[in-house]
Amino acid sequence: MLKYHLKESVTLFFGTEIGHRPYLTDHRVFFPIPPPPLSQMSSLGCRSPRSGDSYQCVRWNFRWFLTTDHSVLLITKLAPACHRKLKSKLRDKCQKIHEGISQQGTTALLNEIYTELYITECGSGEVNNEHEVRQIETASRRPASQGTPIKCNDIFRPLPGQDKDIRTVLTKGVAGIGKTVSVQKFILDWSEGNVNQDVLFIFPLPFRELNLMKEKNLSLMELLHHFFPETCELKPKHYTNYKVLFIFDGLDEHRLPLDFQNNEKLWDVTESTSVDVLLTNLIKGNLLPSALLWITSRPAAANQIPPECVDQVTEVRGFSEPQKEEYFRKRISDQGLANRIITHMKSSRSLYIMCHIPVFCWIAASVLERMLGEAESGEIPKTLTQMFTHFLIFDINYKNQKYDKKSPTHPYHTKEHVLALGKLAFEQLEKGNLIFYEEDLRNSGIDVREMSVYSGLCMQIFSEEFELQLGKVFSFVHLSVQEFLAALYVFISFISTNTNVLQQQHPGLLSFFKTPMSLFLNSAVDKALQSQNGHLDLFLRFLLGLSQESNQTLLRGLLTQSGSSSHSKEETIKYIKEKIRENPSPEKSINLFHCLNELNDHSLVQEVQTYLNRGGKRHLPGARLSPAQWSALAFVLLNSEEELDEFDLRKYDPSEEYLLRLLPVVKASRKAFCHNLLANSCCQCTLSFCHFLLFHHLVFHHPLTDLHLLLCRLSDCGLTEKSCKALTSVLQTENSSLRELEMNTNDLQDSGVEQLCAGLKSSHCKLEILRLSGCLVTEEGCSSLASALSSNPSYLKELDMTYNHPGESGVKLLSVRLEDPHCRLETLRVEHAGKIRTKPGLRKYACDLTLDPNTAHTRLSLSEGNRKVKFVEEQQSYPDHPERFDVLYQALCRESLTGRCYWEVERSGWGGGAVISVTYKGISRKGDSSDCRFGCNLKSWSLCCYNNRHSVSHNNNYTAISAPSSSNRVGVYLDWAAGTLSFYSVSHTHTLTHLHTLHSTFTEPLYPPVSWRTPESAGKHTQTQTHTDTHRHTQTLRDCLISLY
Repeated sequence: MLKYHLKESVTLFFGTEIGHRPYLTDHRVFFPIPPPPLSQMSSLGCRSPRSGDSYQCVRWNFRWFLTTDHSVLLITKLAPACHRKLKSKLRDKCQKIHEGISQQGTTALLNEIYTELYITECGSGEVNNEHEVRQIETASRRPASQGTPIKCNDIFRPLPGQDKDIRTVLTKGVAGIGKTVSVQKFILDWSEGNVNQDVLFIFPLPFRELNLMKEKNLSLMELLHHFFPETCELKPKHYTNYKVLFIFDGLDEHRLPLDFQNNEKLWDVTESTSVDVLLTNLIKGNLLPSALLWITSRPAAANQIPPECVDQVTEVRGFSEPQKEEYFRKRISDQGLANRIITHMKSSRSLYIMCHIPVFCWIAASVLERMLGEAESGEIPKTLTQMFTHFLIFDINYKNQKYDKKSPTHPYHTKEHVLALGKLAFEQLEKGNLIFYEEDLRNSGIDVREMSVYSGLCMQIFSEEFELQLGKVFSFVHLSVQEFLAALYVFISFISTNTNVLQQQHPGLLSFFKTPMSLFLNSAVDKALQSQNGHLDLFLRFLLGLSQESNQTLLRGLLTQSGSSSHSKEETIKYIKEKIRENPSPEKSINLFHCLNELNDHSLVQEVQTYLNRGGKRHLPGARLSPAQWSALAFVLLNSEEELDEFDLRKYDPSEEYLLRLLPVVKASRKAFCHNLLANSCCQCTLSFCHFLLFHHLVFHHPLTDLHLLLCRLSDCGLTEKSCKALTSVLQTENSSLRELEMNTNDLQDSGVEQLCAGLKSSHCKLEILRLSGCLVTEEGCSSLASALSSNPSYLKELDMTYNHPGESGVKLLSVRLEDPHCRLETLRVEHAGKIRTKPGLRKYACDLTLDPNTAHTRLSLSEGNRKVKFVEEQQSYPDHPERFDVLYQALCRESLTGRCYWEVERSGWGGGAVISVTYKGISRKGDSSDCRFGCNLKSWSLCCYNNRHSVSHNNNYTAISAPSSSNRVGVYLDWAAGTLSFYSVSHTHTLTHLHTLHSTFTEPLYPPVSWRTPESAGKHTQTQTHTDTHRHTQTLRDCLISLY
């Protein structure tokens, strides 16, 4: 407070305090309130005064005086009369809130109905150009606890751990989410004397009003005097002596050329210039650097303010799940009716997601209060189009009942006026405008002199704002209402005049050729898919919904003829499904499913639901779903009521195309697992997943702020230095939430680790666990990691460097960080190191295996140090042993395996089938029951290869898989701790192609065995193999050889 009116502070201090206390030589006698603790005075930079030290005593007391409520009283006491006048004016203006359109909707006291909105600190003001419905759907899946919550009245207070002063706050939020209401509540609480009383003046200057002054030249003082005549007595010095706050609401609505780079610099509040120059200088701090600024904006416009001019970015999240119910219970006095409304909204996921927006809650409450009450009857709205259709009809009927009892409006004129509003909505939607001025209306053919007719026709949908100084501003109640009316205009134009305004066709050229409805709707689908940011997504849903006969029946007063048929509907559904199969971006696929929902087609979703209901998610690994069904799966998972806390990509088909269709699900999850995607077809998908973390907004138009992964596991995914670069950018991002990153078994090498360390060094990196096991890291990479830990020692607690080759020097460099008291590192793992770990791929885990003669069947001959086994006709002279297989042609290796191990098995001279497995030592050896057969019991896991037929099995559960027919060599990779057993086809060039991965929990050491199958028994593993069968197929298996590498 010292910088605000120091002279008056000193005067008041000496006049009110010292004047009444002449004995100031002892600090114990002075305080009018209990003395502050010494620790608090130290934080103010004051030393504890010694008894008798008058100077230090006075200095100490004065500093404490400025930190108490005395300073607030001082400011209020010395404030000019205009301070109280402004407070009174703003209190009167803000104490009431108009639900829906201002001046015409339901009016209530803000303090009685206000529901605290969830505002969070979100790190940066980066742009998000995607359609706001997509943003709402993403936000609805966020955990309620995510982000740092900030109360509306505390946005200028530093967060815990922040030591910077906050001058400028940028608050983002989609249209209708509650930004303006938050501003109104902030001003009301201030004007009533409840909070922020250190601020003497608040100047709310909405951009929609500033737009009206874009041709004016005036000074900042003149601008404020124009909008706030109460402050005319203020002098230039007052703006610097007092604490003032400017609130610029609706940055996205501005039509001023805010050129921060080229606008002239201005320091004098009395110098005249254009309004845009005043704003840029005020925001940059050239004008009134001590003033506070609060700017609100929709996400797409947030980046128009240079980042260096913003001290804190917040986001209005809208209603949480409990707040949705709270709103309906406050809005509807009949609690039984409120409960029925809540139950109905929850039954439609698309409607309930939209309730994230307070304005939509009002729309839904307005409709359902009548539909579920006694006033109306009919089908209850289940889709967005049905909801908005009822809303429009109720609004028109309300106007007719209230105002047109004596002279009702002719239906023709009603249609004409609605179409005019629809044309305005469509034309301004294409320009991206939510507010309109008289010029916009004239350009759309609306006579401004008749605006009372239009605002009266749709009282709660469209209005002109009053109480503006220089002109009129018009708007729809919400962007979604504008999109609905735009779709209605396009639809009526087509069925009435055969004009497709989406393609700007001239009706005269087509009047003799009636365009089929399906072609018209298909063209709308194409146009929406061409939009990079999805700005026509909701418009398309409405347009398709309006083609439904049920909605046209409701609008029969506006439609002169029907524009749909069952044939055109089926053609449109077929076309949309084709577009889903063609694999547009995942987000566009999701919107196409919403479109199918508007057309009441749920076939693809039901197919997936049936699949899930039949076997649950455990049936998804290796599932043979079509591309469209994979997109439907993503839609089902995203619209499930269950919170997506964890999403494991390892459970799904590993092909690139299908995983890309599931990326929106990854985005909605807090934890993502990706493992073992080494197949060539998956390499691009793996890179896409990594780049998704940073570049998702470039590929699928989502900003990084929507990504809130806490844990990301990318083991064995073929990642390289290029992938590290993408992940580094994620770690360096200010709002990165990533806490655990696992990149085991990727050939990152030292160069990739060096890239990653650039992210670890960033002060924004909050990573706590990093696993780089088996990443070809040597001493050089360890040096980079040690340097990163020195630069940013505050977060990383666990570092896994097992299965690398750090050498003694590398281990020493990292171990020093464990002993560093300033470094948070607690766990360092460097086991299983050695030069072999520098081999690329899985061969870094190669192990030496030898077969145990005491387990081999007597028809199996071992050679070359027990590394090869051959089936022979002659019985071998093995001694009796309790561990020998006496019936089945099987043998076990000597070595027990834990940790990570890789080996290869080659078959030659093959006439039967081979079973490549791992097993616990306790598997049965005597007889030929399932207890002895690999893959047929709980103790073993197997891959059975017979010619070009392959299958994997465990506990007698078999899954057929495809595999290259040209290769007789199989690679086996065991990660015992991770519970994975992976099989690969090995080509003659030693290229690995992933076949399948089995997932389990291993509790004992595993032993690799070998086993034969005859042609008849291959693939029939439950068939009993008798001695007669064995003799019959001896010739088939003769000279068949299995080699271990």
